[in-house]
Amino acid sequence: MRSTDQRALHDGDLTRRAAERLQGDGCGRGRRSPPWAFCQRRVDNLSSKEAAAATHEEHEMSEQTEHTPISRRQWLAMATLSLGVSLVIMDATIVNVALPVVIEDLGLNSAGAQWMNAVYSLVFASLMLTVGRIGDLYGRRRLYAVGLVVFMVASLGAGAATTPAMLIASRVVQGLGAAMVLPSTLSTLNAMFTGRARGIAFAIWGSTIGGMAAVGPLLGGWLATDVSWRWAFWLNIPFGILALVGIARTLDETRDTSLQRGTDVPGVLLSSLGLAGIVFGLIEGGYYGWWLTDAGTLSPVPVALALGVALVAAFVVVERRRVRAGKVALVDLGLLRIRTFRFGMIAALIVALGEFGLLFTLPLLLQGALGYSALGTGWIVLWLALGTFLISGGIPHLAERLGQTAVVRTGLVLEAVAIGGLALTLSTSVSGAVVAAWLFLYGLGVGMATAQLTSVILADVPVAESGQASGFQTTVRQLGSALGVALLGGLLIATMTTQTQARLADTALSPAEQERVVELVHDSAGAGIPALVADPATSEAAAAAQTALVEASRITTGIAAGVLLLGVTVTFALPGRRRAATAPPVATLDA
Repeated sequence: MRSTDQRALHDGDLTRRAAERLQGDGCGRGRRSPPWAFCQRRVDNLSSKEAAAATHEEHEMSEQTEHTPISRRQWLAMATLSLGVSLVIMDATIVNVALPVVIEDLGLNSAGAQWMNAVYSLVFASLMLTVGRIGDLYGRRRLYAVGLVVFMVASLGAGAATTPAMLIASRVVQGLGAAMVLPSTLSTLNAMFTGRARGIAFAIWGSTIGGMAAVGPLLGGWLATDVSWRWAFWLNIPFGILALVGIARTLDETRDTSLQRGTDVPGVLLSSLGLAGIVFGLIEGGYYGWWLTDAGTLSPVPVALALGVALVAAFVVVERRRVRAGKVALVDLGLLRIRTFRFGMIAALIVALGEFGLLFTLPLLLQGALGYSALGTGWIVLWLALGTFLISGGIPHLAERLGQTAVVRTGLVLEAVAIGGLALTLSTSVSGAVVAAWLFLYGLGVGMATAQLTSVILADVPVAESGQASGFQTTVRQLGSALGVALLGGLLIATMTTQTQARLADTALSPAEQERVVELVHDSAGAGIPALVADPATSEAAAAAQTALVEASRITTGIAAGVLLLGVTVTFALPGRRRAATAPPVATLDA
């Protein structure tokens, strides 16, 4: 398969040769030209012959490409592209396990802990489509390099953070850098490689995503336990420099010269501010109050939620008008008229919401109530990634035998069963083996649902729209990640606080002491419970807080299981027994 520029040159050469042959027959020579019908027949015959010749020539070139050995420079280019992606993906998971340690070290409160995770995905989701377009216009290699530098500078700031505000601000900039890195690596890979080399490059790129999702929690746990949580961020610096060297030495600069110039500034602002308002309301509701503050004044939460919804609605109107006017649009919302795309996107949103909400809340439970270290938490969470990795090899066979829709539905059912089972078996004495077993089953479901959702979503999308549709669904997955942290994280913290208050009322602690314990548990999102356990004077309060956190986790995971069952019902709107496509799907990032 050749690049767009090569194909255009080839087609232009065919047109030139056909024109020369027509002139040789006398066509196009004014009065001496043969009759129009004769020339028209010659045009038709030559078009057929040239098309056949083009097909034959392309087949020969494809055969040559398939048997061309992959050069050392190409292998290094694949490694360079995968290295950048690995840093972006690992940073989305490595922090989760270290979260309780960060809360204790920086004095991060519960809302700040949610923001530290959610804001990365939120910025990533809001800017990825626009930033990716800038790379297509002005150079993908350049965007990749700039994105890595931005990501490294932000990682340096995050690791050196001395206040929660500095850490969250650094995560915002990290999200910007990640939004530059991901689309530029994928589009560069697609432009640089052809034939067998392209297939191998996509396989390496995709495997890197899965591998880093597995390594991230374990690495984060080890660093937080034996080194410092700060190295979870600083680790990006040396590997980022190595990737920059690879960019300079192995990557070609590529652009899309046929792309319409311009950017959709109103679309970016409306979508970013609208989503930020919604996420702000969901995260800060527990702090400011959902309607009124503690002082009796109007809380900013309902205002932020209403404004966020209004801005998102305005975004929909503006995008539709820009598409009708032929202007550059952030996304063509007309894609949602395609049934498989629409319902597949809903399922993808639910999968991402459940997975990243669980990855946020689970380390708080394991370290806050069950007494595990960050490293021990990493080993348990690793079983989720192992389940996803092990099922991946059998997915093509299952999709061919059962159909893609059935595989997606089965995966969502396994996720719901695993999360529901975890909710039923959680207690202060539950063993790590039981939790790991449920996470392994959940990982199997995630692997089945996520792997095939991309193909299902893009199955009926026109080829010309596949790139935009692919970016759209990746953005929705990142949005699901942010909403998962905001919704499930907020639910866990609010329920834990209420449960702690109720259980402390039955103890011998004074009202002032009860209030201090509740404030500690709430503000630390449960990360302060081990300190209560370590002090014999607060052992009674610690037991109440541990039980409250477990009960809150049971409720949260139970609701998450219900949401996943809702996702199962959505799959019944997808075509039944859809077989796996024979052509390779457009590569995307699975959240």
